[in-house]
Amino acid sequence: MPQGLLPYKYEEEKRESGMTALAGLPLYLDLASVLGLSDSIATRMHVIKGSQGWSDEQVILSLILLNLAGGDSVDDVNILEKDEGFCRVLRRIELKGLTRKKRRVKERQWRKERRRTFPSPSPIFRYLDAFHDPEEEKKREKGKAFIPAPNEHLINLMKVNRDLVHSVVKSASEATLDMDATLIETLKRSALFSYKHYRAYQPFNTWWAEQELILHTEFRDGNVPAGHEQLRVFKEALGQLPPGVKKVYLRSDTAGYQHDLLKYCENAGNKRFGRIEFAIGADVTPEFKKAVAEAEEWKPLLKEGKETGKEWTETAYVPNAVGHSRKDPEYRYLATREPLKQDILSGMEGQLSFPTMMMEQKRYRIFGIVTNRDMGGDDLIRWYYKRAGKSEEAHSIMKEDLAGGRLPSGKFGENAAWWWVMVLAFNLNSAMKRLALKGSWATKKMKAIRFSLINLPGRVMAHARELVIRISREQEILLATRQRIMELAPSG
Repeated sequence: MPQGLLPYKYEEEKRESGMTALAGLPLYLDLASVLGLSDSIATRMHVIKGSQGWSDEQVILSLILLNLAGGDSVDDVNILEKDEGFCRVLRRIELKGLTRKKRRVKERQWRKERRRTFPSPSPIFRYLDAFHDPEEEKKREKGKAFIPAPNEHLINLMKVNRDLVHSVVKSASEATLDMDATLIETLKRSALFSYKHYRAYQPFNTWWAEQELILHTEFRDGNVPAGHEQLRVFKEALGQLPPGVKKVYLRSDTAGYQHDLLKYCENAGNKRFGRIEFAIGADVTPEFKKAVAEAEEWKPLLKEGKETGKEWTETAYVPNAVGHSRKDPEYRYLATREPLKQDILSGMEGQLSFPTMMMEQKRYRIFGIVTNRDMGGDDLIRWYYKRAGKSEEAHSIMKEDLAGGRLPSGKFGENAAWWWVMVLAFNLNSAMKRLALKGSWATKKMKAIRFSLINLPGRVMAHARELVIRISREQEILLATRQRIMELAPSG
């Protein structure tokens, strides 16, 4: 066709050029190898039976690479397949360290000549289908919250993530865990309506604040309340922590305001960690409002020495659930108030999404916190507020920067597996930023990392029996990062 409108034209490259648009992506394969992620997948996952065709490791790593490269659907794997240079690198990595005999076994993995480097969408969908359990679906009751029990493959994916977390965190004595749910809006007819009145799924995540890792996640339907069975999930998350962790802190929004969870933490229900200190959003009930109204002293809440416009007080509130016996645990209840900038129209008070109170001829927005921590109220509130920023930022990355926001199927188990693989990609990228890239890279968003590192153009060439990736810029960053990755490898 004529291409005369602009002073250039497009032509198809007929020969193999070795060009890649992903010259920085092999670094993630280096890191995955050093952290033992590849070995963990090969050891833990047994979805594929026999030695023919694609392996568990190849499928899962392909989906992890898909997330990191910016794909958000199974079909996007075909875009990776068209990157000739990266495919050459990936094939070379697959054969790394294998003897000639094992290479021949690898080649006999295919009944016919292998034509693709990445699995096509069809085998990926078949693979994901193995994570779906039709028998669990039969247990659903209309209108009731239900969480299908994970099958052995989903449980093994959780174990792979645990292995990755343990490899990333070599020495840590404390863990602050932030628990929160996030909604994934979808148009799939099999999805259920959430409290926001649209079809969605609602995974419940446990964020390890100090390490910036997703320690645990549970994929859920949109109609399952965020705090549903939170104590069980918390126990599962505690089981994922590395052996060196001795002290645990918990933060949660009001979904975690459940007295069985509070008692479990206060009464040292977990023998390994003992008493777990927490700060959790408290329900602002009429009784709580009464205690707030009786508070005598309100103090300004400061941030970095400056007033925030909010005030706080410690109340004498004792909920009925723990006020029956001297043996019941005692908690501290704090309240914050913030004056509303605009008056509320008469009759509209009940339609607000947050509780309010009239005090001193002003209407305030009220928020409650329950804690068992012995620290100053203003320090505790600031510590509690830290949970919202980072964990919500992680949710945004999972849904928008990675492929968690676009689920591949109408089947619950397939979507749960897709979400778990995205979590592996998230944690691998977090490890890359903090352990290998370091410096200013630790705070960069995924968009900046793709632009500056992953999507570097390069040419893959064979030279002196070695595969070489030639790049025109950022060579120092790549070499320095690779050196740090090599230093992470276990000695001996």
